[in-house]
Amino acid sequence: MRTYKDKEELKFEINKSFEKYISEFNNIPESLKDKSVDEVDRTPSENLAYQVGWTTLLLQWEADEKNGLTVKTPSDMFRWNQLGELYQWFSDTYANLSLEELKDRLNRNVISINKMIDVLSDEELFLPHMRKWADEATKTAVWEVYKFIHVNTVAPFGTFRTKIRKWKKIAL
Repeated sequence: MRTYKDKEELKFEINKSFEKYISEFNNIPESLKDKSVDEVDRTPSENLAYQVGWTTLLLQWEADEKNGLTVKTPSDMFRWNQLGELYQWFSDTYANLSLEELKDRLNRNVISINKMIDVLSDEELFLPHMRKWADEATKTAVWEVYKFIHVNTVAPFGTFRTKIRKWKKIAL
């Protein structure tokens, strides 16, 4: 997995991958947001809903722990062996929004993640066992908070950018 030398490098990669990803939706008409194509597993609205869902969860984990709450990852309603159901919940919850609303929510989440990174100390971000939610989420591995940020921002923004580009080649 990718490592980062500091907060600024992590934020740079998040913002760079986000800008590339989100720009792919600029020329998709609202009328096609729910159009399925056989070769791609998600519609544009489902693609964005997935990103909104995971980034929202990431922010919620941190907020809940800061507020002294017990964090259940991935969420209170789903366990790690129920990711398919969680993804469906993301679609049911967010995919009904317009593309502009989805893009706006995701943009706000990315801004909030950047602020979260700024508030975290280097130790909290880059050392293991600094957040209970991070330790509880990985029963067999030790993950630092930055890894959760990476796998919920940089990594899927790249992967899902590829998916939406493929969708556009077929559907537009």
